[in-house]
Amino acid sequence: MYDEIFNKLEKSDFRRKFHLKDKDRNYISEKGLETIKSHARDFISKRIALEQIANDGKQTPMKGHPVFIAQHATATCCRKCISKWHKIPAGKTLTAQQQEYVVNIIMEWIKRQIND
Repeated sequence: MYDEIFNKLEKSDFRRKFHLKDKDRNYISEKGLETIKSHARDFISKRIALEQIANDGKQTPMKGHPVFIAQHATATCCRKCISKWHKIPAGKTLTAQQQEYVVNIIMEWIKRQIND
């Protein structure tokens, strides 16, 4: 279902450089995928879904949580990237369906990483 976007992301030198480290994999193993998905939903709703984000482009850390790594790898780290890569316009609050799409992309990337 997500092969098309992942194929496009794979062509980006920047996006391709992100991978889960052992500590990220251990954290996921310890917490479980459902908890990680809950974290992703929380991060997206509070950091990405808003209509206006004062620090857009800087709100997602480059490390510290597997979801943050996944956001950069999947171009779901800021509204500018989401608009460019996923064709979801910035400047409007993300709908529940759009938020779930973003979360699902993040979780698919994480699953692919832990299965590699």
